Amino acid sequence: MNTVAKIRKMAKEKIKSIVLPEYDDKRVIEAARIIEAEGIARVTLFTPEMMDKADKERYINEYYGMYKGKDIDIDASRKLFEDTLYYTAMATNEGKFDGLVAGASHTSSDVIRACMRCMGIDERITIISSCFIMEVPNCPYGDNGTFIFADCGVIPDPNARQLSRIAFSAAELAQKVLNLTPRVAFLSYSTKGSAKIRSAAKITEALAMLKGLAPGVLADGELQLDSAIVPEVAHIKYPNSPLGGKANVLIFPNLEAGNIGYKLTQRMSGARAIGPLLLGVNKPASDLSRGCIADDVVDCAAVTAIRAQ
Repeated sequence: MNTVAKIRKMAKEKIKSIVLPEYDDKRVIEAARIIEAEGIARVTLFTPEMMDKADKERYINEYYGMYKGKDIDIDASRKLFEDTLYYTAMATNEGKFDGLVAGASHTSSDVIRACMRCMGIDERITIISSCFIMEVPNCPYGDNGTFIFADCGVIPDPNARQLSRIAFSAAELAQKVLNLTPRVAFLSYSTKGSAKIRSAAKITEALAMLKGLAPGVLADGELQLDSAIVPEVAHIKYPNSPLGGKANVLIFPNLEAGNIGYKLTQRMSGARAIGPLLLGVNKPASDLSRGCIADDVVDCAAVTAIRAQ
């Protein structure tokens, strides 16, 4: 059974409620039909008519109360809640839904901002980032071609502390959603000082911080990609690595590398890319690429449902 099939099967084991606020997008409409037909989740294709007037007014005032000292006035708050995205994010935070999936017709910044402000940030992690589950066909590396790539969608140039939190939350997702033992590699264009790079110290610090957060997680860095995932290369370039060239959670040094890396893998190898899955939000939520297809929405909904179990 491939990774996508396993994810959909796991979602069915304990049904959760998933809300899709992009009610007028044809891909999302088709995804809702598939989710319901396959019994992946209790799915709600949320339309403006479903908004409860009393709840809406309460959400507007709560949101304004939280952010009025920053960049919002009451009129701006009211305008935000004309959008089903903000309403459903608040409703998910209240427990009316178990998870939210959006991004087919909203930008990533819109989805991330709504989730961050309406649901809040996990105090253990303190930042929001994202990851993709990558399923690469005919690939012997990772876990039979299955990887986690992070961060590919949120933090442009993470510092050491942020890198450690990205790695921690990505490893946690690998365990919970894929039932994998995470093997984390902090990637670079250098392997343990083979090139003199400024980011080496940052990665060394991030690795130490990750070990403080999760002492039992197997991790190493800085590593070139081939040293991280190809055992034969790892044996030559860095035989003392605890990963032994078997990394399955790949932590990119910045957003440029992460975004290019996942899209290159997806387009050139025919890989399935599930995500971006938001990490560090208090409630399970997934962003979508605006170039997604209906199956991408279904798979993100399945992962979000598992995270809510």
